[in-house]
Amino acid sequence: MLTIRLSRIGKKKKPFYRVVVTESSRPRDGRFVEIVGTYDPLKKPAEVKLDAERIKYWIGCGAQPSDTVRSFIRRQKIS
Repeated sequence: MLTIRLSRIGKKKKPFYRVVVTESSRPRDGRFVEIVGTYDPLKKPAEVKLDAERIKYWIGCGAQPSDTVRSFIRRQKIS
C-alpha cells in the first residue's frame, strides 16, 4: 500500500523533511516513488510546501497520507 509521509533529510539537530510517496513497508528514509513537498520545522512559522496536484493524483490512486501529512493537507485546504 502506498503512503504519503515524511522522510528526514536534515543533519543532526537540524531537521528538514521531504513529503514523499512511498510503499508503507519501506524504511522511513528509504526508497520512494515521488517527492511531493517539503517541511521545514526550524523556520518561524514552520514552512510547508506541497504540490497540490500531485497529492490529489496520488490520493486518487489510493495512497493514504500519514497523520502529520493529513494535517498539512487540511491546513492548505488541498482535499
